[in-house]
Amino acid sequence: MTICNLEGLTSPRSIAIVGPNSKQEVILQRLIDSIVSSGFSGPKTFVGLPDASADGFKGIASIAEVESKADLAILLGDHTTAAEDIKQLGEQGTRAVVIPASGFDSWRDEHLDALLKAAHPFNIRILGPGSLGIASPHSKLSTLLTSEQALKGELALISRSGTIFNTTLAWAKANSIGFSGVVSLGRRLDVDVSDLLDWYAQDYRTKAILVHLETIANPRKFMSAARAAARSKPVIVIRSGASRDQHISGTAHSSRLATRDSVYDAALQRAGVLRVYDLDEMFEAAETITRVAPSAGRRLSIIANGRSLATLAADRLAKVGGKLAPISEETKEKLVSLTRTDARADNPMVLQEAASPEEFKEGISALLKDPNSDGVLAIAAPTAFEDFTEIAKALAEAGKEDRKRLGKHQAFVTTLAGGANIPRQVLDEARVPCYPSPSGAIRSFMHLVRYKEAKDHLSAVPDSLPSDYKPNLRLAKETIRVALENGQKWLTPLQTRELLRAYSVNQVELHLVKTVEEAAKVAEVLFDKHNQLVLKVSSPDLTFKSDVGGVHLGVDSVEGVKATFEKILGNVKHSYPEAEITGVEIQPMVTRRFGLETYAGLADDPVFGPVVVFGKGGTSVEVVGDRAIDLVPIDLNLAKAMVSRTSTSKLLKGFRNRPSANVSEVEHLLVKLSQIAVDFPEVRELDLNPVVVDENGIVVLDARVAISSPAKRPGRQGASRLSIVPYPVEWEHTHKLKDGKTVLIRPIRPEDQGKLKSFFEKVSVEDLRLRFFAPVKEFSHTFLARLVQLDYARAMAFAAIDPETGNILGVVRLHANPDHTEGEYAVMVQSNLKGMGLGWVLMKLIIRYAKVDGIQTVKGEVLRENTTMLDMCRSLGFRVKRSPDDDALSDVILDVTALDRETMS
Repeated sequence: MTICNLEGLTSPRSIAIVGPNSKQEVILQRLIDSIVSSGFSGPKTFVGLPDASADGFKGIASIAEVESKADLAILLGDHTTAAEDIKQLGEQGTRAVVIPASGFDSWRDEHLDALLKAAHPFNIRILGPGSLGIASPHSKLSTLLTSEQALKGELALISRSGTIFNTTLAWAKANSIGFSGVVSLGRRLDVDVSDLLDWYAQDYRTKAILVHLETIANPRKFMSAARAAARSKPVIVIRSGASRDQHISGTAHSSRLATRDSVYDAALQRAGVLRVYDLDEMFEAAETITRVAPSAGRRLSIIANGRSLATLAADRLAKVGGKLAPISEETKEKLVSLTRTDARADNPMVLQEAASPEEFKEGISALLKDPNSDGVLAIAAPTAFEDFTEIAKALAEAGKEDRKRLGKHQAFVTTLAGGANIPRQVLDEARVPCYPSPSGAIRSFMHLVRYKEAKDHLSAVPDSLPSDYKPNLRLAKETIRVALENGQKWLTPLQTRELLRAYSVNQVELHLVKTVEEAAKVAEVLFDKHNQLVLKVSSPDLTFKSDVGGVHLGVDSVEGVKATFEKILGNVKHSYPEAEITGVEIQPMVTRRFGLETYAGLADDPVFGPVVVFGKGGTSVEVVGDRAIDLVPIDLNLAKAMVSRTSTSKLLKGFRNRPSANVSEVEHLLVKLSQIAVDFPEVRELDLNPVVVDENGIVVLDARVAISSPAKRPGRQGASRLSIVPYPVEWEHTHKLKDGKTVLIRPIRPEDQGKLKSFFEKVSVEDLRLRFFAPVKEFSHTFLARLVQLDYARAMAFAAIDPETGNILGVVRLHANPDHTEGEYAVMVQSNLKGMGLGWVLMKLIIRYAKVDGIQTVKGEVLRENTTMLDMCRSLGFRVKRSPDDDALSDVILDVTALDRETMS
């Protein structure tokens, strides 16, 4: 249900604690203390709890006696009463229920199912069982069963683990970190991480979201919510349980390389969230990201009152991928008088040992204004010459003054290297992150860098595949169909060849022979063009041919081919007498002077579905372990990022006399593999190893594909295992306008950003004002990227395109709310095309899409002076009414569920 009725959980107007109390008395008392101390002012009721009228609570005997509905109910009973309590509460109007910790471990599945069944008719949201409660400090609400209460602030905390929940609250109190909301999930029977990500993403008080998770039950829902949240604010995730992960089932290299936690890594990176790996790192990231704007780059300036501390910080910065900022000559001149006599005015900048607070502040201020830097780290150690507290005050003042000035602002972090009792309170009050060691400060700066890069990754515009690239889906489909009908688990070498050929993947020539006589005939033909051949055993039972002596290279004669054929069969029969042998593959020996062996493949993760794997290839592919992973689907931009994350990328760039490899061909290959996984959920594992790459492109030397019939899943997902909704090609079609011109109408793609910018430039100033309710002078990269980087799970945009020029002629979009019940539309066509019926066609299309997608209501806001749009809305069945919030606007609302097929056609 996502955010439906979550306001009853996070900001209720009334609370009821419902007995009988099956918990310890200390739990009830702690619950009462939390609610009372939070200052909750709404009605508070005890239901079925003896002698419970103190502390502002009214005591009653049963739920039926509740005089006014309790928005939030806290159930203290056990599984014998919970379902009936929820049913009665729903009848009274309750919107949310918390089932606290302790005692729920004994609840069986049928007890939990009964809770959901009771809640469903009333859309009651259930937190728990096993929750430590929820707090919304800004709403003066706390039901926490924790050692510490949450301070008021800007960070949302969502945690599966009770111990991590308690630990984080204790750390936050010690470091003066406040929260907009904290939620302990417990067993996640109903309310889960995805629901709360959607909730806090739209909460204006929340500046960042901190999440602890172990597993994800609904990956598509999670990815959609996480990506939406990460576009608007930082999301920091820590995952526990990697040591308990079961290995992905499968026998190909891809399955062995794509470990469960590495796939989680890829998924979180794809979602644009910042993953951390321990509690210290989580606390550092939370403190930094809630107090400092994301860094524009990796360049850091360091200022310290000790050479060794400055050097330690610089060394650490280089090790984690940061860069020392090349500070400007103008800044250096300002720093000369402050610099230690035996040091240069440079980066790192070493102050005199007896540097005063004023000198610290002066140096920091100069560096914060330097245009060549993205961040400043100030490191102060106590000395015998200056008051350490006064130095801390100077650092805080420098941070506060910098925030007040106009112009570019850098990230500013500090280190007070004085042990446990550092005078950091003044820095906390000034919202300047402070760490006890340079390494902690460096790591936090890199959190800012990684967060900014993750956001840029979400809005990057990829290159497009060649417009004439069209896979031969008929050939691929027939190949897979025949294999499944034959009961195969692996495609044969020839079937694999056909599948790759259907997607224009370049492979070495391959022949499959079953007898030594066939081998000799094929060899005679191949030796006319090639000097050497390769022979490999073909068997569905042998994953790795080299391990059993099943691969022989450099065979240079027909007699050699015959002898090798017999030798291969002998080796296999001796090592694996029960293995099915379907023949021997014969290929030309590929010798490329500057060829580099790489690996590309597909694996099937049980949580996130198919993933693309790339890295160093050859027989040692698993030993080397140089690999990058990403979720399907990927585009060329994501493929480029995958390649860059591997050590192999350095070799592909060339060195000494080795020329740069054709990396573009590698990136195209990864996108093609992704498309295979999108088009054919039957493909479960795929190994291309090795893929030889040089300056001329790629060639696949060996390939292996595992298949199985996909399981049907309920809802829109069907047989797809994808956790990210791919480009919906099924909505592509053509339409003829009134003047006879044919236009292509298709969903917007990321690579349409340039076309969309050109489209807006051709729309009149007046039409732009009517669409955006204000004059628009220019469209930024960020704005345009948001329009084309769609999460198709919750948004859709169609573009009408001139097939001759490729120009966009009109656009319509629909963005659904997280509950997927309502969608807000917007439509625009080129000003010179008015009257051609294009706007009408696009509106009918988006309404039809809403109906198919299960959206119940389409609505929008229209300027009341835009009578043309209002008339069209009325003709399409929208209700038009004056906006209660703005007299210049009209609200238009369409009940999609009431439309029949004829109305939408």
